[in-house]
Amino acid sequence: MEHEMPLANNHISVDCVVIGFDGEQLKVLLIRRMGEEEGEVFHDMKLPGRLIYMDEDLDGAAQRVLNELTGVKNVNLVQFKAFGSKDRTKDPRDVHWLERAIQSKVERIVTIAYLSLVKIDRTLNRDLNNLQACWVALPDIKDLAFDHNLIIKEALLYIRQYVEANPSALFDLLPRKFTASQLRTLYELIYGKPIDVRNFHKKIALMEYVVPLEERQQGVAHRAARYYRFDKKIYNKSRR
Repeated sequence: MEHEMPLANNHISVDCVVIGFDGEQLKVLLIRRMGEEEGEVFHDMKLPGRLIYMDEDLDGAAQRVLNELTGVKNVNLVQFKAFGSKDRTKDPRDVHWLERAIQSKVERIVTIAYLSLVKIDRTLNRDLNNLQACWVALPDIKDLAFDHNLIIKEALLYIRQYVEANPSALFDLLPRKFTASQLRTLYELIYGKPIDVRNFHKKIALMEYVVPLEERQQGVAHRAARYYRFDKKIYNKSRR
């Protein structure tokens, strides 16, 4: 017996903004989209996103869609904003591509945007090429499908506010052991402004939960920097 596809709701979608940090730049996980408009083949990129099924809730849909399109699973996705402008589907290329994909007429789609901050590691990257997904550095992101450039912009504003209230979120982007320089670079990228090195070292000294290690970098041309680690237990105590 042929397995029937779940019925999609062609008015509501989810889009996932997955942001990682490679030690130098913030990167966004995007998927390649191919379509055809007036006989001309086009290739562009978009956020991982799809319509939700009628029988699933939003959080479940976000996890499903991200996994189906990128292979990424078991990451913490936070719902941060809905996008419902009447102009979301103004570009005929977007509309025609979507109508062909879902075999249905598209009038208007509201999307619920989700955000995840992740470490870029081998496990996360395992299936990306097979699924036409890739990491793109923020400055290299061109015009995306639909209103996805706006969604990323709003996600970055949300991150700034979120990090103010939950500083531990930044450490979701860093490797298990990191240098002060990596942490400073991450702060600069998140807040969009340079930070004085000496002042930043004073700031780190006040963060009890950023624990210095005996270990230092190896095989570097410059002076080997000390490694640090984030201690969640100390962080949780300091927040009480």
